[in-house]
Parts: sequence; structure tokens; C-alpha cells
Amino acid sequence: MRRVKLFCSLAMLLTSQIALAVSYPLPPDGSRLVGSPLTMIVPDKNTQPLETFAAQYGLGLSNMLEANPGVDVYLPRSGSTLVIPQQLILPATVREGIVINVAEMRLYYYPSGGNTVEILPIGIGQAGRETPRNWVTSVQRKQEAPTWSPTPNTRREYARRGESLPAFVPAGPENPMGLYAIYIGKLYAIHGTNANFGIGLRVSQGCIRLRNDDIEYLFDNVPVGTRVQLIDQPVKYTTEPDGSRWLEVHEPLSRNRAEYESDRKVPLPVTPALRTFMTSGGVDASRVNHELERRSGMPVNINVGAINQ
Repeated sequence: MRRVKLFCSLAMLLTSQIALAVSYPLPPDGSRLVGSPLTMIVPDKNTQPLETFAAQYGLGLSNMLEANPGVDVYLPRSGSTLVIPQQLILPATVREGIVINVAEMRLYYYPSGGNTVEILPIGIGQAGRETPRNWVTSVQRKQEAPTWSPTPNTRREYARRGESLPAFVPAGPENPMGLYAIYIGKLYAIHGTNANFGIGLRVSQGCIRLRNDDIEYLFDNVPVGTRVQLIDQPVKYTTEPDGSRWLEVHEPLSRNRAEYESDRKVPLPVTPALRTFMTSGGVDASRVNHELERRSGMPVNINVGAINQ
């Protein structure tokens, strides 16, 4: 069972949080490792859910849950230590425009002519209403104050749950599209939200959902025509210029609703290139196996004798 799917009831507990993209300098040629892991101490007499801390550090719930197994998502224990997973491996693809890795629920934006990458957490499509994967498209248009016309299938799905959904939802704070939308292709959009709990969860009808401050940033900075690539890379790895080898493993997305509702872990895709990387000389096999099982969502140095933070 994907660990984040049980927490949609958080909606009643959460308040709006200011969260902006986390900006990283691009690493030099031959390197894909950026950032550093952080830790924080949950304040005394804490009354805030995990979403509050995720938003403060520009992360989604899935990122925090992978890095902090067993944490109370509703009320992290006062005085406990939370790992903030702000070190990561850039996806193995071109550093251009927008890259969305659905498996880790992150959006990467490479500003044209810049030397930074801006990284934002996202919510994605429910099981059965998947966000596209392995797709290259572009920004077709942008819309401030978007309206929403749910598809007949969406309205029927709501009706089966005993909920009434109008055929047209006007612009405004109650619109699930939020205050800004960036339309990609013909059927999908990157847009805001009226429920921050969905960032880092599979809750949308297939679109890419961001916190409102994050979508406003993209809306103001991403031009129409920008390249957009959607990928599915639950396992990322890199050999750095200094010879260190790093492995970052996320819980893969279930491939169907039955698998999504199962308690069994989704199998990891292991390509021949990944297998060669993980079994090359100087790699600590026990560390590799531990991370393949643990799936922390954080880069781990798998060299023999390496010291991880």
C-alpha cells in the first residue's frame, strides 16, 4: 500500500502554508547530485501536522513520509527529529524547461539561460486516473483564475460516492484548479489547489497539482511554448566526478487500482543499466539491498566504506 494514500482526511486539519520552490545551483558537468540533507526538531507543544513542516521546506507529504517512516502525519511528536530530504539526484534526462517525475512527486524547472534548477512538490492523478508518464509536450497556454468543467466520468465518480459535482465550477478560492493554470497538451494542466493536503498525494483527476504560491511562481516565470517532459523514475542513480556512487529509491507508483489497494510493495523496475551500476566493483551490496527495501527517497552513497549522513 502506498504510504500516503490513507491521509486524505487531513484536509480538515490543514491551513494554508507559504511555500516556494527550492532553488539549487546546477552541478558541474558529469554531476547530478544537488543539495544537502537537513534535520529539524519538532517544536515543544507542537500542534501542527506534518504538512505544515513539509510546506515550510518546499516538500510534499510523500517526500517527508519516505524520509521519516513511522512519523505521526497528524501530529509529529514534540522534540522528535524530522529528516528534511533536500538532497537529491537530478533526473536522468535533459535539463530543459519543466521535468515532472511522477514517481517522486516533484517538478523540476530549468529556467532558460540560467544556472539553477527550481524544484517544487506536486500532487498527481489517482490510481485509475493517472497523470501521463513518458510524455514530452509543451506549455500551450496559461490562465489566471481558471474555471473547471468536470468530465462526465468525474461527475459519475463523485455521484458514486454520494457527492454532487456541478457541471461547471467558476473561478475562485473554492475551485480545485486554484488561482492559476498552465495548460500542457490538450487534456492536462499544471495548476493550483484549494486543498494543500493533496501535495505529495495521488488525489487529482490526472492533472499536476501545486501549492498556490508555487503555481503562481511558475505562472509568472514559465513562458508559453516551454518544453514539458513527464517521466517515471522511482530509482535514480549517479556516479559523481569524485567516483562516489549514489542511489535514490522512491516507492514506485502502483500500476492499477488492485495493486494500489494492496498491502504489498510495488516491484521496483531494475533495468540492465541499473543492475550493472549496483553490482559494479567497489559497491556495498548490503547497502544497496537495504536501500532497495527501505526506499527512503534520499540519495545514499553506496560505495564500500562510505559514510552517509
